[in-house]
This record gives sequence, C-alpha cells and structure tokens, in this order.
Amino acid sequence: MRPACQNDALILLRDAWVHPVLLAPIDDTSRNSPAMDIPHDLQAIAHQEKTLVFPQFDCDRAWQIGSQLREMAYARGAAVAIDVRTFGRNLFFAALDGTTPNNASWIERKSRTVEHFRRSSYAIGLLLEQQGATLSDKYGLSNAEFASHGGAFPLCVAGAGVIGSVAVSGLPQRSDHQMVVEALCAVLGKDFGALALTRE
Repeated sequence: MRPACQNDALILLRDAWVHPVLLAPIDDTSRNSPAMDIPHDLQAIAHQEKTLVFPQFDCDRAWQIGSQLREMAYARGAAVAIDVRTFGRNLFFAALDGTTPNNASWIERKSRTVEHFRRSSYAIGLLLEQQGATLSDKYGLSNAEFASHGGAFPLCVAGAGVIGSVAVSGLPQRSDHQMVVEALCAVLGKDFGALALTRE
C-alpha cells in the first residue's frame, strides 16, 4: 500500500545504495554533441513545458510521477536518483542501486535552477551553451548551488504556474531530461512520441 504523505515529505530510500567510491555521475561530463541543433531542441523543450501542465497537483500526484519514474528506471536497469518536489517541500525521493550521494547533489542543483528560472535545467543549459556563457558569469549563480545540466523539469499547474520540479540524475543529461518528460507524458496521458526530443 502506498504510504501517506506525511510531514511534508515522502521519501523512498528502500532501494538506495551508496557506492564505496564516490565517482562523479555522468551528469558531470555529458555535454552536447557539436552536431546537435540547439535552436530546434530549445523550441521542442518550450513546447514540452507548455504542454505538460497539470490541472491540479497534490501528494498523490507526486507519488504517481515518482513511482512512474522508478518503474521505468528499474525496468531499464538505469542507476538513477529521482526527486519530485514543490518549492520548499520534498514530496518523493528514490534512488536505485548504483547511484551515489553525488546524484542527490546533482538533483538539488538542477532543481534550484528550475526554481530560479521556472524553466527546465536542460533548456537553461542549452541557452547558455548557445551564448557561450555559464550560470556563474551570466547570472552570478554559484556552480556549487546550481547546475545547468539536463534532468530537472518544471511542475506546472494550470492557473498557478510553475510550483516545483521533477528531477532525475544518473544518465547523460539529455537522457535524464527525456526520462522525466516520458514519465510526465505517461501520467498526463500525452503522446511522448510527439513531444520527445529528436534523436541526435
């Protein structure tokens, strides 16, 4: 039975496993290929953000999103950490075998980027790459607190705007982003094929 949402947080750690050696997760080194069409991706991400909007949001919905992501990751053997939150309130966290504490750190940094810009962390990263800039030199944001790598996506509610984020860490940044979008499509009944980023 699904646990109730208590104490403003719903944390799943049953499957968490800490690797004895803290290797940097793949988020840290995965950059975009030179051939990638950044303007096309930015347009596609903007469409995703406009389309993936919830009529309402509560703890049950957070559980549904987090559980969907965990099932997808487990079925694919993906070593990822998963986070669903409204701003200032953690609602769901799960980590699969093979993740490290660094994955949780990446989630925090990418989620802060969503909170700051109200955009997906991948969109912000692509915009910065397009401009040859960084969060630090363009916005004065600390790299220790924020990350412009893909994997955190805004939770948008009709009539309220962006209220939180869904984040994944552990895959290449583009795949982190795609996994979140795929899960949101499943929960909202949208066609992922129509919203997915084009393969490189």
